[in-house]
Amino acid sequence: MTTSAGRKFRDAVATERPLQLPGVINAYIALMAEDCGFKALYLSGAGVANMSYGLPDLGMTTLDNVLEDVRRITAVTRLPLLVDADTGWGDEHMIARVVQEMTRAGAAGIHLEDQAYPKRCGHRPGKQLVSTDEMSARVKAAVEAKTDPHFVVMARSDALATEGVEGALYRAQSYQDAGADMLFLEAATSLDDYRIFREKLNIPILANLTEFGKTPLVTTTELKEAGVDIALYPLSAARAMNQAALEVLSIIRIEGTQVQALEKMQTRDALYEVLNYHAYEQRLDQGAEQK
Repeated sequence: MTTSAGRKFRDAVATERPLQLPGVINAYIALMAEDCGFKALYLSGAGVANMSYGLPDLGMTTLDNVLEDVRRITAVTRLPLLVDADTGWGDEHMIARVVQEMTRAGAAGIHLEDQAYPKRCGHRPGKQLVSTDEMSARVKAAVEAKTDPHFVVMARSDALATEGVEGALYRAQSYQDAGADMLFLEAATSLDDYRIFREKLNIPILANLTEFGKTPLVTTTELKEAGVDIALYPLSAARAMNQAALEVLSIIRIEGTQVQALEKMQTRDALYEVLNYHAYEQRLDQGAEQK
């Protein structure tokens, strides 16, 4: 019997504490993350908007936009993929469709947030939240729509920045009661935040370690001590790729040659190794010999 993607994700959370969850913006980065030994992957909504469409992360991409990248990633890797579903792209009926389509696309789970549409980056000012009851209804709709009982419905709360620890904790407990499998605690400012939520909740907690935001970039050892179950690095690889690309493009434009940029580039051999290129080429050669 084939193990579902949702089951694989839950198993990964149970066996690696905290589970390191790297953001992958395309299929190739997913392959590299798998080669590095990661046990699960993440697709960021900002990653889809920024990198696939050249748009800011302000609710400007659709379910179909995200599904396209999900399918590309799940087609090439055995690792389970958690997907950012923003606010769910609509009412409870739409959220049910999101769960069903994500499952068909091979995702292990999604996270839904309690922001109002149009959403903002979780580390930016001006966030507006829906009521606790409305977000609980989102969670309930997602849970009830599962076709795979192991599919993960994670509730993301942005309430720390607007309602403080007490308000965010009340919301988190309500989302847990509504059936959320895990909690994404956005924009925590200290390890003590995680400790407080760990004492009150019975579900795994995710720490978002996005760079240049409100959350300190702590170690996995510190997160484990604070009771965190998942350590998310949503756009770390993408930020590095962007900076390297900018430097290489600038060198080519200024110098008129890429010679000085070669040390910043992945070699052809390294690319082929990740893609298993030579195995494909050998099959082509064998086919040509048989004709």
